[in-house]
This record gives sequence, structure tokens and C-alpha cells, in this order.
Amino acid sequence: MTDTTRPAPVLGRVLRRGGLVLAALVAVMAVAVLAGGRFGVMLAIGLGLGITLEGLRFGFAGPWRAMILRREPAGLLAQLLAIALVATVAIPLLQSHSGELVGALAPVGWAMVGGAFVFGAAMQVVLGCGSGTLVNAGSGNPVGLLALPFFAIGSFFGAYHLLWWTDLGALPIIVLKGPQGLAITLGLLGAVAAFLLWRAAPGTRKLPPRLIAAALLLAVFAIANLLVAGQPWGVVYGLGLWVAKGAVAAGADLGGSGFWSAPGNAARLGESILTDYTSLTNFGLIAGAFLVAAWRTGGLSTPLPRLPMRAWVATVVAGLLLGYSSRLAFGCNVGAFFSGISTGSLHGWVWFVAAFAGSWLGIRLRPHLGLEART
Repeated sequence: MTDTTRPAPVLGRVLRRGGLVLAALVAVMAVAVLAGGRFGVMLAIGLGLGITLEGLRFGFAGPWRAMILRREPAGLLAQLLAIALVATVAIPLLQSHSGELVGALAPVGWAMVGGAFVFGAAMQVVLGCGSGTLVNAGSGNPVGLLALPFFAIGSFFGAYHLLWWTDLGALPIIVLKGPQGLAITLGLLGAVAAFLLWRAAPGTRKLPPRLIAAALLLAVFAIANLLVAGQPWGVVYGLGLWVAKGAVAAGADLGGSGFWSAPGNAARLGESILTDYTSLTNFGLIAGAFLVAAWRTGGLSTPLPRLPMRAWVATVVAGLLLGYSSRLAFGCNVGAFFSGISTGSLHGWVWFVAAFAGSWLGIRLRPHLGLEART
């Protein structure tokens, strides 16, 4: 007897996946029509980033945790590879097109170092950095969905208070420029990679093809971000901007904040969100992760984890701290670590050290917060 029931699920899956691809194309075209072609391309870049991170299971917080707990360096080595690839292109471009392109440059100061340390701890509490929280939320992860709005609120308030914190003291911005800067950057990346390989547990030194592919794709999209937007890939600013625009729409006066009242930021508050590069890539990260999750399973069916109340409270607090501290630190794993180092900013290296130390603390806080069941 012939089974006539099997083709239907296959056809349904094909139609569903075709619908997902069509929806992504329509979204990109809609942004291009409403805001301009450049902004449509930025959304496409964000989608590519989200699809890469979720599709190839590439992240930032998780690999740091794997290295600290189990001495497994593969994920962190892939991050360093992606940074090196971007730096090889970005640092020469920034020197030859200094009037058109800008790097992720920031000063090293007390607030920056403290913010990076707190961010490192908080991201291990929720197992998600800036991009990770967006991807987790997009894929339907309940902890990511809860942390994301509080991340955005924290980013807004961190920006509101930023100038007070930076007045505590900071060094001038130090940039590794030109061929010498690139050589120093690649040398430092190589030294960190060598240290990780030396410390690696036996049998963990090989870099899987999946992570190599992810590093290559991330590098391509990050370079495209720099070329199209004129600035490196970032996350934190866009999140704070969403809350700031909501506050202004509700009648709030942000004139008391030196950050939000600065001419560039004040102008952006009155412009369409579709013309903000960071917001577009953030939207793309969320949507790209959703597309992958829906492609795989047909929907977002992540079960609600059985966590004690203190774990959910810790997630809210960690979300606020992620946003606030990353604003003080001039970025998260993307804006400070990935883009900072790859465009020659010294603060990216200091951020890395401080956030890695904070991660060690955050990992050890998890059992006391009722989150140890999540790995």
C-alpha cells in the first residue's frame, strides 16, 4: 500500500522555508525603499551576522566560559581569527580613508575598566554578551528574551551618565595605526592564541571547520559593515537609542544628559530608526537568529527553564548591568573587543583583559543565583 501522507510535511517545510527567505528579502527591500539602499544593505548585513551566529553556533560568552572551566580554546581561537582577518583589512583602510571611515576608538579610563569587568561578570550570568543576547532573544531563548529589554534600559542610563563617569579620569585615545599598528595587533593576537594553545586541555587544540567558517563569515560581514556604514560593527548604542527614542516620545526631556543632548545624538533621536546603522544590524541579528530557529524547527519552541525566582531576578539585574556597564566600557564583546582590537584601539585590549577577569567571577556566581543548571 502506497503511503500518501509523507509528501505533505515535506511540501509544508519547503513552503515554510521559502516563506522565511521571502520575508527576509521583503524586509531588506522595504528598508531600502523607505530609508535608502545603503540602509537596506545594512539590514542584510545584520541578517547575515545573525544567521552566522545562530546557524553555526558561534558566540562570545560561551567560548570564554569553555576556556575558563574546561580549558577548551576553540571558540576563543575562532574569535581571534575573525579579529585578525578584519584587522588585516580595516587598519590599512582606516589609514588610507581617514576622512570617510572611523574605527571603534575609545580612551582607557577607570570607568572603562570597571565597566568591562562588570560586563564580563554579567554576561556569564545570562550566558550572552551584546550580540549573544540579541541572538538568544531572536531564537526564542526565555532568558535572552527577558534580559534584552533590561539590557536596552541599562544602555540608555549608562549613556545618560557617561560623561560623569568619564570625568573620573582617562588616558588619551591610543590607536595602533598603519603597517606598524597592524603588525603589533597581529602579533598580540598570535601571542594570545599561543598562550591559549599552551593552556589547552589535551585533545582540544583543533579548530573545527564550523568555527573556521563562522570566523570567515563574521570577518566578511564586519568588513562590509565598515565599508557601508563608515564605522565598525557595534551593538550597545542601538539598544540605548531605542529606549531614548521611546523616552522622548513619552515626553521626557533628555537635555540634562551631556551624551543624549550632544548634537549628533540629539539629531538621531529625531530621525527614523531605519537610518541608524547600529539599530539595523541589531534588528538583523534578532531576525537572522529567528530565521535559523524557524528554519530548523518550524517555530520557537524553547521550553521555559525550571529556574528559581532568584535566577529570574538575577537575569533582570544582569541585563541592566550588561547595558549600563557596556556603555561605560565603550562597547561589548562586539563594539569594544571585536571592533576595538580590529580597528587598532588600545582600549579593546584592556577591555578584553578586564572582561575576561569579570567572566571568571560571573561563572562562579551562577551556582549561587540558581543558574547552574544552564550550561
